[in-house]
Amino acid sequence: MAEILVITSGKGGVGKTTTSASIAMGLARAGKKTAVIDFDVGLRNLDLIMGCERRVVYDFVNVVHGEASLKQALIKDKRFDNLFVLAASQTRDKDALTKEGVEKVLKDLADDGFDFIVCDSPAGIEKGAFLAMYFADRALVVVNPEVSSVRDSDRILGLLQSKTRKAEGGQRVQEHLLLTRYNPERVEKGEMLSIGDVEEILGLKVIGVIPESPDVLQASNAGNPVILDEQSAAGQAYTDAIARLLGEERPMRFTTAEKKGFFAKIFGG
Repeated sequence: MAEILVITSGKGGVGKTTTSASIAMGLARAGKKTAVIDFDVGLRNLDLIMGCERRVVYDFVNVVHGEASLKQALIKDKRFDNLFVLAASQTRDKDALTKEGVEKVLKDLADDGFDFIVCDSPAGIEKGAFLAMYFADRALVVVNPEVSSVRDSDRILGLLQSKTRKAEGGQRVQEHLLLTRYNPERVEKGEMLSIGDVEEILGLKVIGVIPESPDVLQASNAGNPVILDEQSAAGQAYTDAIARLLGEERPMRFTTAEKKGFFAKIFGG
């Protein structure tokens, strides 16, 4: 039985697609047959971060409209045989996706033995975002530790609780918070919200805290999701988040500021 996991947020630029790529890669590395779908019609980015942009022939919209088969459009990852990417269209508009078409694609993937289907949602609450979350079993709400991001995420949580298939059936999408671009030093200075602040405002526990790191951008530009960089704190934090998603308990790392030693304090190191 495939589990549909939507990666969502209210605000753009919080690291949703970066997260979708690393989460999908991590699930595949954990042995789960995984498909990751880009729902951001017109603004295709997932294939770039996954490093398969030159291999896109058919896209999600082609499949929805019967212009290509799912098998033709799925791109197998070169690093993991059990990981597949379904790219968004760059040339269609936001209305190109239909609820019936999306449902059929998700059902076909489930019938094909996929364990996880990761839906990379566009920001906001327009049609693509609604369809990305509508069929979800679980939601990973990506939030930065700042007031505007948290407020927008609260709106998304409200939609998950009222505008999804599970909600219509009297059930609930299982929600998780993923805190990205976290900087403990700035939290100590009062420039960022703390983990506790975010959890209290949104009423949810975080399943992962991804530290602010230049490694994330470098990895994305190279087409290698940062989770593959085992030396990177961000990569290790995504690996921890995957383990928690799969039911393992792990301590939360990279959440406290490094304490400067005596000489560093004196000499400004």
